[in-house]
Amino acid sequence: MNILPLPPTTPATSRPLVISGELLKLLTPMEGLITAGQTAKAEVLSLKQADQTFQLLLKVTLDSGRQTTVQATSTQPLPQGTSLSITQPSAGNLAVTVQQAIASSVATLTRIDTAQLPVGTLLQGKVLTSQVMPQVPGQPTVFRSMVSLLNTALSGSTLSIDSPTPLRIGTLLSALVQDTQTLKFVPLSSRQEQLAVTQQLVSQQSRQGSLDGLIKVLQNLPPSDQTSSDLRAAVDKLLAGLPDVQQLSTPKGLAQALANSGLFLEAKLLTGQNPTLVPDMKGDLFKLIAQLTPGLPANTNLNAIIAANTLAQAMPSFVRNALGMLGQVSAKPSPTSFPLPERLLQSAEGEDDLEHLLRLAAAAVSRLQSHQLSSLEQTGVTSDGRLMSTWQLEIPMRNLQDIVPLQVKFQREEAPEKEQPRERRDEREPKQQLWRVDLAFDMEPLGPLQIQAQLIKGSLSSQLWAERPYTASLIESNLAALRERLLASGLNVGDLDCHLGTPPQGPQTRLEQRWVDETA
Repeated sequence: MNILPLPPTTPATSRPLVISGELLKLLTPMEGLITAGQTAKAEVLSLKQADQTFQLLLKVTLDSGRQTTVQATSTQPLPQGTSLSITQPSAGNLAVTVQQAIASSVATLTRIDTAQLPVGTLLQGKVLTSQVMPQVPGQPTVFRSMVSLLNTALSGSTLSIDSPTPLRIGTLLSALVQDTQTLKFVPLSSRQEQLAVTQQLVSQQSRQGSLDGLIKVLQNLPPSDQTSSDLRAAVDKLLAGLPDVQQLSTPKGLAQALANSGLFLEAKLLTGQNPTLVPDMKGDLFKLIAQLTPGLPANTNLNAIIAANTLAQAMPSFVRNALGMLGQVSAKPSPTSFPLPERLLQSAEGEDDLEHLLRLAAAAVSRLQSHQLSSLEQTGVTSDGRLMSTWQLEIPMRNLQDIVPLQVKFQREEAPEKEQPRERRDEREPKQQLWRVDLAFDMEPLGPLQIQAQLIKGSLSSQLWAERPYTASLIESNLAALRERLLASGLNVGDLDCHLGTPPQGPQTRLEQRWVDETA
């Protein structure tokens, strides 16, 4: 849809002060913030819409040079970076006397400079505000929004646009420049969507910690006054849901472990299922955290507070809400490598057992969500039209007394459909699918192992990597027996090799068996 043209702007020096004298209501009344009869400079640090009003965070600089931040509400949206001159008529209000943009890069743009952004340029932005403009008789309803630009040379600027439909606050927009005052919205392509997911993935990975670190602490959790019966029950439930090697060796047990890995918690909630009725790693972690938080001592130090804040950021209602949480978008970083590296959190100085356990649990949630976001990042349509679906997850597996984190990645590729005559569409062959499976685990005495396998039309190929020479030699000597067992199960077996070391990283280094027309 096309955005309605906006009236041309006037130079900043002659722009009317539309909010001159406007009162900003302080959320927390402050007596004597500004001396009577004097003015102070203020800068808008953030803008957030709340129903029909706007919440502002202002940095106020007094004549003495002292600076402070205050929160205020306004009936007018003031873009981030706007410079104001203010007075204080009463304890609960500030009066705006002058509005002046500190630089053109932070002024509210009401037109596009096609010299900087030629026609056809793709703009990406995040909706900050949305207002219904006064109705003009005989004219369609107009919705005015402020959009923070996230790309191009104008990144960080705020664009004021009028649209015939409301724009939801917090969503990402993509639009093509049509002329100086017209944009055309385009659907958020898979590339831009993955860009937003990648930003969240980077944030999650900076907070994540290995699952086995948490589980080892839970296994050795000493009884104490801090350990309530509800907390102990939550710990026992989480540990009881861990599968063992024997369970993962059966199709039914493996399917159950995949379903309970935490990857599908949001999907269960979306379909109305009650996740408390069956074990779920992510759900069990949330229950554990819910029992940990009330038990923290009153003098909890900063580390536990950081852990709680980390958890709040690590728990979007649904994974796709990550798109609405995006702040600034830069160039897309490299996709996440597989497997996720081990990361153990050490107890901080002055931190008690429950505080440390809370940090470990929050880091474990972030690790699970790193896998979930990695799945979203690697799902989409490839450049040659193939549909790629990815499921990446991690299962803590019991091996005697040890806990072995088993990282798994499934990928399914579907070839694009070929156009066929209408009379033959009912006779088309079912789609052929290419499946890839990646496994990574570290099990004594074998050490770290990684496996890549792919299956198409009943034909299986696989490569194995072992970091210990003894393990590589052991696997190499048993490949013939493995091939025989695979053949006995009805599979056609292609390449089956073992290597010493780790798989090379990069887009062209993994098993490459694409869609080939054998009759060509």
